[in-house]
Amino acid sequence: MPIVTVQQGPRTVELKRELVKQITDAFVRAYAIPADAVQVWIHEVPTDSWGKAGKLTADK
Repeated sequence: MPIVTVQQGPRTVELKRELVKQITDAFVRAYAIPADAVQVWIHEVPTDSWGKAGKLTADK
């Protein structure tokens, strides 16, 4: 059973729903497995808890 972990900043429920669907569909096609065998875990990191290029993402 594949488990896919996505680490990202906050997104809307609609975007996460579509992401989970597309990731699941990709594994179903690539591995010829049933959709219920695929798990997708989304870990959202607040923008004040990560940085890029020396700045907090929240400061952009």
